[in-house]
Amino acid sequence: MAGRTRALVLATAAFAVNFWAWALLSPLGPTYKDLLALTPFEVSMLVAVPVIVGSLGRIVLGGLTDRFGGRSVFGVAGLVGIVPVLFLAFAGSYPSLLVGGFLLGLTGATFAIGVPYVNAWYPPARRGLALGVFGMGNIGTAISGFVTPWLARDFGARTPFFVVAAALVVVGLAFLTVGRDAPGVTPSTEPFLTRFIRAARLRITGELAAMYALTFGGFVAFGVYLPLYLKDAYGLTTADAAARSAGFVVLATLARPVGGWLADRIGGRPVLSGALATVVVCAVIVAFGPPMPLATAGFLIMAAALGLGNGAVFALLGRAVPATMVGSATGVVGAAGGLGGFLPPIVMGLIFQATGTYAIGLMLLAVVAAAAFVYCWFVLRVADQP
Repeated sequence: MAGRTRALVLATAAFAVNFWAWALLSPLGPTYKDLLALTPFEVSMLVAVPVIVGSLGRIVLGGLTDRFGGRSVFGVAGLVGIVPVLFLAFAGSYPSLLVGGFLLGLTGATFAIGVPYVNAWYPPARRGLALGVFGMGNIGTAISGFVTPWLARDFGARTPFFVVAAALVVVGLAFLTVGRDAPGVTPSTEPFLTRFIRAARLRITGELAAMYALTFGGFVAFGVYLPLYLKDAYGLTTADAAARSAGFVVLATLARPVGGWLADRIGGRPVLSGALATVVVCAVIVAFGPPMPLATAGFLIMAAALGLGNGAVFALLGRAVPATMVGSATGVVGAAGGLGGFLPPIVMGLIFQATGTYAIGLMLLAVVAAAAFVYCWFVLRVADQP
């Protein structure tokens, strides 16, 4: 029991720190824009590069975890992540920022290490809650949004990078010194490409990748785009819109372990189906531009539903995928979720530019979520007994 708890605490803390590192550039984007006279497109590229690399990098780190175990891969990844963080602290040009952001993507890929690592420590009936708790480490992005600008403003532009580098040292060394792989874990000896192809060809991997692209992608997309939407649609101030958006992120994060806990008790498919149905209803409500109190309730309920769905997806994955392939499957599913956060803001922006309204984009979300619900409820078949 003590070993499980220690593993879960280590993994969650390391995940949060790495996600803070992964999100370092986003809150500093306006500063770099003014300092280097960047265009909006250049700022978007600067913010997007680490996210794209981090999403795709999950495929590699998930495979390495299957091969070498979570303890060593998490420890080394944390220490290697120090390099781009310190590089960015001294980067003074746009090309150097892009290079640093590319390398920084490694820290966002660590999600694919923690899922198989935590999964191996817990029996199937308790994996949903454990993986949900681990998933709360994505609060690191919210920490970055709140803390990074404050550190840069009050203590100097390089301070947030130094603080994050120090935190990476702590979690990296903690994994290598006191971290342990779960008893009985047998590293896979198959070549990476063979293992990846086998995991990717599993029907459940593709199904959960699509579900995660919607649930986690929706969480990421609204976390990024909601401030702009609230300013345009309701005329809120920047501070008010940012605060409401932060509430969306925090609620979705807190709901994630609840989704895993419920999946342990009633099964992941019912939880995921209920979450998707809730997203449909909420998306339709907010699409009609209701009064702010109703819109606030709609977005917050949607945030909770997306968080519940995230927790259910990995509860299903932990039970349905063979133990030696969990890392590779997590890499595929995690990459889909990360990339799924990019398309919705682009689509919403293009639709708003063409029509002057967000209603069509939100109704499109409702249609996609409805299709996912139908598939999940009537087609998805997986060993899902809690």
